[in-house]
Amino acid sequence: MPKNKGKGGKNRKRGKNKADDEKRELVFKEEGQEYAQVLRMLGNGRLEAMCIDGVKRLCHIRGNMHKKVWISAGDIILVGLRDYQDDKADVILRYFAYEARLLKAYGELPENTMINVGIAGGLGEEDDGAGYDYIEFENPETSYVRDRIYDTFDDV
Repeated sequence: MPKNKGKGGKNRKRGKNKADDEKRELVFKEEGQEYAQVLRMLGNGRLEAMCIDGVKRLCHIRGNMHKKVWISAGDIILVGLRDYQDDKADVILRYFAYEARLLKAYGELPENTMINVGIAGGLGEEDDGAGYDYIEFENPETSYVRDRIYDTFDDV
């Protein structure tokens, strides 16, 4: 049987850089960069974000952030704008919640920006306000089940 020559597996490598998460210097945007809020994750290292300038952009998570910095819907990020494609951008940095609150206090982010709130359907999408989706049953014998489903939603 071969000897194990390594010092551990992927879990050891994943937990290696815990010191980087401590207080870091706040990074402000420069020319060619913009603040954005993540609308939804698309997979394959891509996400959809609403930039502060009002443009919805398709963003690409760069390689050294991929599988190291976990981004979710509602996070505030810093994106690098592309000169040749206005509707696409690259994610440069993900702000922690306390950093986003500081940016809001400094006036970098608008006052109506929601920080640390997960957006399920995405920002800017109008919702009809329904508490639940309407389910149509074809078999009339299942009307009892339908009534029970609606009763459970009324209790909430």
